[in-house]
Amino acid sequence: MALQSMTGFARVEGQNEAADWVWEVRSVNGKGLDFRLRTPPGYDRLQPQIRKLVSRYFSRGNLQIHLSVDRAGSVGLPVINQPALNAVLEAVEELRNKLGGPPPVAEQILKIRGVLETGENTESDEERTQLDALLMADFDKLMQQLEKARSEEGSAIAGFMNDQLDRIENLTLAVTNDPSRTLEQIKSRLNDQVSRLLDNTSGLDLDRLHQEAAILAAKADLQEELDRLNAHIAAAHELLGSEGPLGRKLEFLIQEFNRECNTICSKSNAPAVTANGLDMKVVIDQLREQVQNLE
Repeated sequence: MALQSMTGFARVEGQNEAADWVWEVRSVNGKGLDFRLRTPPGYDRLQPQIRKLVSRYFSRGNLQIHLSVDRAGSVGLPVINQPALNAVLEAVEELRNKLGGPPPVAEQILKIRGVLETGENTESDEERTQLDALLMADFDKLMQQLEKARSEEGSAIAGFMNDQLDRIENLTLAVTNDPSRTLEQIKSRLNDQVSRLLDNTSGLDLDRLHQEAAILAAKADLQEELDRLNAHIAAAHELLGSEGPLGRKLEFLIQEFNRECNTICSKSNAPAVTANGLDMKVVIDQLREQVQNLE
């Protein structure tokens, strides 16, 4: 299964000699897999089969599924609900005895909900089974269409994310090659800092001072963070070229990107390195937004 977005839409229409129907589904982001089904009365019997098919095609996303059915000849002649009519007439007569007034008009009585009903033709078990089979066959087509739509959007997102990863790689290379990270520059900065301390302070242990300076230099080195960033970039490219639901893995990887970038910015002692780190954070945030859309 190709990399998928969690957003998409699909629609399938079908018919036979007994009915016309339309399936529609909208999919949006979700932490897990969930769906809501809206059907005409009686068709909620399809829910167990629908749940199995949805789970077969998808692992994440919130799906809004709608079924409309127009049964040919299903609407019969209007029928008066005699018990309801009797109850209404008794209530009207009771009010007239208490309050007075003209007798009720038939047209008004028939407008009262429940008095006039529309009869529906019944269907046999065989007809219902045949219709259910056709409906579920079209629902399977609906899931295939949605899977295709989500895959197409997933491919577009993957392309965008690969471009963003290339930007992070370029920024990582810029930090790696920044002149402030050369041995000469590091020595020069440390010498300046030590000289200022010696000029302003007396009684310092020089050996101890140089040891502390060496420790600070080691802590300020960015090579470990840069190596991890390069490893994360390669892993992300590999994931985007894979198949299946990878959104959660990519979410975790983006967290690691952000952690290394924050460390680089905190350790940085050069304006150019800090600027590249901040640019990297912007790109990582854009990646995070796109990962939220992936299954």
